[in-house]
Formats: sequence, C-alpha cells, structure tokens
Amino acid sequence: MQTLNAWNMLYLLRNKMSRRPLGAAAVRSTLPQRFMLLCLLACCQLPQLNAQFRQGSNINYQDFQGKNYYFGITLGYNQSDFRIYQSKNFILNDSFARAESVTGPGFNLGIVSNLRLGDYFDIRFLPTLSFIERTIRYTVPGNGDRVFQRPIESVLVEMPFHVRYKSAPYHDFRLFVIAGVKYSFDVASDSRTRQAAGIVKIAPSDFQVEYGAGIQFFFPYFIFSPELKISQGLNNILIFNDRLEQSNVLDRVLSRAFTLSLHFEG
Repeated sequence: MQTLNAWNMLYLLRNKMSRRPLGAAAVRSTLPQRFMLLCLLACCQLPQLNAQFRQGSNINYQDFQGKNYYFGITLGYNQSDFRIYQSKNFILNDSFARAESVTGPGFNLGIVSNLRLGDYFDIRFLPTLSFIERTIRYTVPGNGDRVFQRPIESVLVEMPFHVRYKSAPYHDFRLFVIAGVKYSFDVASDSRTRQAAGIVKIAPSDFQVEYGAGIQFFFPYFIFSPELKISQGLNNILIFNDRLEQSNVLDRVLSRAFTLSLHFEG
C-alpha cells in the first residue's frame, strides 16, 4: 500500500490556490495558516513517518531525551489589533462613518518552562512581558473624511499555558503544533486615569485562546525553536460609556494578535 505523502497533499492545495491570483495582503494572511497546515500534516502522519524519521541522525536530540523538564527564554515580534463589533447606535449616528482597528507592532520577552509528557507531548508555561500598540480609528464624514484616532499602548503581563504535540525527530529537528489559553493584564492601562472620562476605555484584563506551530532544532547545548502563534480574545474588553459617542457606537471589542517567537531552551 502506498504511503501517504504530506508534500503531495500540499502540492495539490498549492495548485488549486495558484489558479486565483492573490493580493499582497491576502498572501501575508495565508502564510501563517500554510505553515501551521504543514506542521499539522506532518504530526498527523506520525505513524507512517516514524520509521523513516528514526533512520536519520539524531545525536543532539538524544542528549535532551533524558530531561523531563527544562527552561529557557523567548523573544518575539507581534502584530496586534482589535476585532470591533459595531452597535446598533452606529447606524443612527451622524458623527462617524467608520470605526476600525489599526494593527500595531510590538515585541515580547519571556521565560520558558517545559514539562515533558512522554515522547510526543509537552506542557508549557511561558510568563511573558509584551509591549504592544493598537489603535481604534474613526472616520468623520465630510469634506476629505477627517480621521480621529484613539491610540492604545499597552505593557502586558501574560500567563500562557500550552499543550504541545511534536512529530518524531529527523536529523535533529522536529515539527510541532501548540494550543492553549492565556491570561493577560495591562499594567500600563489608562482606563483609570483622570482623562479616561473623555476617551474610549479598554479593560486591562483579558483572556485569550492561542494556537500555532513551529520547528525544534536540536544543537549540542540548547534547543532553538521558531514558532508562529495566533491569539484570539474571548471576552469583551470594551468598558462601555453611554455618555461618550466614540464608545456608544461600539458593541464589543475583542483582542487578537499574531506573534513570531524565538525560543532558546536547554
């Protein structure tokens, strides 16, 4: 019986997608999903690929097999914004023609704690300090459509818990997928300042679900793991103020982020 090959599956997907030209924004949005699909297919084909992978040279990998837990540091770059839901009052108002979120850059610095559960599963706790920038932009109708912006700069203390599933090793590298939840608190929130009465307020606490994929590279003294991760907020972080028109036209605001992390573990 012929063994299923993940690369052929991706080849078929690529041919179908290539018939329809994509813009630059669409290509950027599909890259993380394609990378995660590749890692997921490799992990799902574990029974077929296991025998082939074990034929490779995994000298450095064997040095880390005796460790049930290890620690490390993580560095990351993130792109964060909001998912905005407009209220029914938005249709009735004549002050704003549009309310949208603008993506902003940021970076992460954290600690990695990894507990090994067998050959293919890990439980991970990664307390992280994240610096992010997000903006809510309102378009005011009129000549030239003036723009009013509410910038939100945050310093988040994040507590993510992840479960990681890994493929079999091959030549001192292996693919993995992750999923988990995260609690974050904004220590730089301006929702309680004196000026907060005249601005759209965002709650400092947030809960998110996270999923992603990456690759482990085993070196003699450490493990290097680049990882792509998507975070989606679960709770409404808008602090509603019915006396403020910018807040009154919004119904819900959810956080979301895309993060590229570099883990150094050992």
